[in-house]
Amino acid sequence: MLETSQPSLRQEQHPLIRQLADRIIQYWQQYLNLSPYNLPEGLGYVEGKLEGEKLRIENRCYQTPQFRKMHLELAKVGNNLDILHCVMFPRPEYALPMFGCDLVAGKAGISAAIADLSPTSPEKTLPQVYQKQLSALPPGQFSEPRELPSWADIFSEFCLFIRPQTELEEQSFLDRTSAYLRIHCQQANVVQPVSVRQQELYLAGQNYYCTKQQQNDKTRRVLEKAFGKEWADNYMSEVLFDVPE
Repeated sequence: MLETSQPSLRQEQHPLIRQLADRIIQYWQQYLNLSPYNLPEGLGYVEGKLEGEKLRIENRCYQTPQFRKMHLELAKVGNNLDILHCVMFPRPEYALPMFGCDLVAGKAGISAAIADLSPTSPEKTLPQVYQKQLSALPPGQFSEPRELPSWADIFSEFCLFIRPQTELEEQSFLDRTSAYLRIHCQQANVVQPVSVRQQELYLAGQNYYCTKQQQNDKTRRVLEKAFGKEWADNYMSEVLFDVPE
């Protein structure tokens, strides 16, 4: 078990965030051959202040033969805001999409829940095996879908972005996100390396994904308020969405 000794926010967060974090760690351990991934010094666990409230961020990172970096971030602002953020960055040798999910919970409940397998191919489409398995999943019934931001052309047709209204919708989101992750881990175990030329193309796709995600002004503003612009820029580019060499 690759658990760390750092403080864990999971037990203090919204139940859906706790459940999804547990599921992500469970599937990573179940399906993949994990080893630690070392973040820049001092960024595994950080604390700051946001509008008078304590902001705590916990980062857990691993790597595998297929993924250069698998990042799970949990954040908590006082008792007002809970956040989960997760991205799996494939190694360029493998033609794999980007698994990503985010949850944002306030006092009124979950305000944003998003999960996707985002293509990295030059055609910006998912591999056929993914399309087939994702299309076969039972359709979820969600009463309040949300609109993606203007920069979000990186997501696939299967991107799920909602504001869940009931515990049943929360459970449906958890189930569907878990299915995305399970399919992804299973495909990673059977995928074959691509040619050097193809590696360049898929690496460009991953770079495009990271560049677009760094345009998320909401995340950047929160980090700048708590830690300052220089720290926020460094965290966005080196921890959240580092562009591979």
